[in-house]
Amino acid sequence: MHFLDAWRELGPLDLLRLLAPLLLVGAAIVLPGARTVRAIAIAIAALLPTLRELGAPTAVIAGWCALWLAIAWRGSGVGEDEPTPIVGRRGVFETGTLGLAVGLALLAMLVAAVARQDMSPEDSRRASCGVLLVGAGLMHLVLRRHARRAAVGFGAMGLGLQMLDGAARGAQVQLALPSAAWPLLGTALTVLLALRIAAAREHYAGSPWVPDAHDLHD
Repeated sequence: MHFLDAWRELGPLDLLRLLAPLLLVGAAIVLPGARTVRAIAIAIAALLPTLRELGAPTAVIAGWCALWLAIAWRGSGVGEDEPTPIVGRRGVFETGTLGLAVGLALLAMLVAAVARQDMSPEDSRRASCGVLLVGAGLMHLVLRRHARRAAVGFGAMGLGLQMLDGAARGAQVQLALPSAAWPLLGTALTVLLALRIAAAREHYAGSPWVPDAHDLHD
């Protein structure tokens, strides 16, 4: 019950502030379109300075804002709304349903594991929110299947890891801990590689959609 109490004690504004990035990533999972990616990424960048639960220095928060603005700039592309001519809709629906079911099951297990821990209310919220962001980023990768939009999924996963890192730092003695910037640096490198691969796919294969890779074996 202490896990539920940790969330109940928040006021509506604090609850919205903490869950807003997660809700925005959830919107990116279900909504198509390049403009959607830009609007969501810009909104996340604007909200990050208010997300003190990240537990990171100001310079790291500024780095996250810059990364999400870069995702807004490069994490969408022309032709995102075009249909996929190679993979039929039935196959897309089946794989998407399977990915959603597996992602939700994994997410429920991780949240249940956090709920069983004896942590302070603030650390419980930070840890569970971090796990939810990682899970949302993973589901985005599985369900959207757009090479350039993968930047949104990796960005969400990295943001969740940053929040988990902040929760872990709050529970440890501040002695010889690694830099708080490592989740940001790792996420930035992953996003850069994902965007580079997406640009190469668009240039050489003519399609940013991951299912179209099945037609490249010839």
